Amino acid sequence: MSKFSGKVVIVTGGGGGIGGASCKRFAQEGAKVAVFDMNLEAASKVASAITAVGGHATAFECDITNRTAVDKAVNAVEASLGPIDVLVNNAGWDVFKPFTKTTPDQWDRLIAINLTGALHMHHAVLPFMAARKSGRVVNIASDAARVGSSGEAVYAACKGGLVAFSKTIAREHARHNITVNVVCPGPTDTALFADYKEGAGNPEKLMEAFTRAIPLGRIGQPEDLPGAILFFASDDAAYVTGQVLSVSGGLTMNG
Repeated sequence: MSKFSGKVVIVTGGGGGIGGASCKRFAQEGAKVAVFDMNLEAASKVASAITAVGGHATAFECDITNRTAVDKAVNAVEASLGPIDVLVNNAGWDVFKPFTKTTPDQWDRLIAINLTGALHMHHAVLPFMAARKSGRVVNIASDAARVGSSGEAVYAACKGGLVAFSKTIAREHARHNITVNVVCPGPTDTALFADYKEGAGNPEKLMEAFTRAIPLGRIGQPEDLPGAILFFASDDAAYVTGQVLSVSGGLTMNG
């Protein structure tokens, strides 16, 4: 039997690189996947790819910065797919500039997507999980939260906040048999990383520098992340909560 047979899983940012790879992997393991994305076309493309090979996935348009939209989408999942077993907060966005070159409007959007959006999702989903005394939450932060990253000050602050928030929610909801853990990707070949390279002004040089710095000798691929995400979401991690795991090819080695 597949590890997630019959389980209902929400993945935010499910239309993107890491989110899409995670949706496909959950579906391969038998889950009913709710692909959340503000870009319905991208979410539908991932859902269609899953159903085309016999998996179970449904696309939901959801702007996580809008609490009304979040409640509507979460309620629709509960009504159409069943009780939510797993929440993966993956959606993210960044602006790649030195902090003093950024603007308050950019800060507001960064915070809304990378921190407040995840808070909205937790606040909407946790009551369902708590009532059933069962659930798994996996939050996707960033190694920028653990070691900093030039040109990503506000993004790093948001992801650092998400790490601290996750640990607190893990404590608050342990009595409900809900685990909350964090995966921190390192440099990964996604659309977000492509923007980062362009913002640096010399993408080829930056790519070369990262490749030299990463002990495993390559930039991460979206498919490198689902293994860690699915572990935290599985029964194999039933006694693991409040933990942070870097998936970075060894670029960062936190104790």
